[in-house]
Amino acid sequence: MLIEKVQPRFSETDVLGHINNTVLPVWFEAARTPIFKIFTPDLNPHQWRLIVAKVEVTFLGELFYGQEVEVKTMIERIGSSSFVIKQQAWQHRQCCAEGKTVMVRYNFEDKASQALSEDEKAQLSQHLEVAQ
Repeated sequence: MLIEKVQPRFSETDVLGHINNTVLPVWFEAARTPIFKIFTPDLNPHQWRLIVAKVEVTFLGELFYGQEVEVKTMIERIGSSSFVIKQQAWQHRQCCAEGKTVMVRYNFEDKASQALSEDEKAQLSQHLEVAQ
């Protein structure tokens, strides 16, 4: 599991005093950087090898400005050319949001999915979700 600490910004706060629901996908994407580096170590966009096939976020509680948020990132499932990233946003030891993103190994030249290599699968496996 990968853990990223986020300090919510005032601009991410809505009129109700909560972190706006549009912010979570942005935080989750930022916390996926270590996963992106498995495929493109220098993060060069001209050498990118992934596309997003699906993103979903489930809101479980409130998140607030001025209080640190911990984003936990793990791999839920590894397929032949795709994998599912599961992420959670925690504040005050409570899971307040959970997201799942389906990523596909993609060849932009051929405009087609591409099988994950054994090395990529092995690196992703290091972050597999542990059953609780």
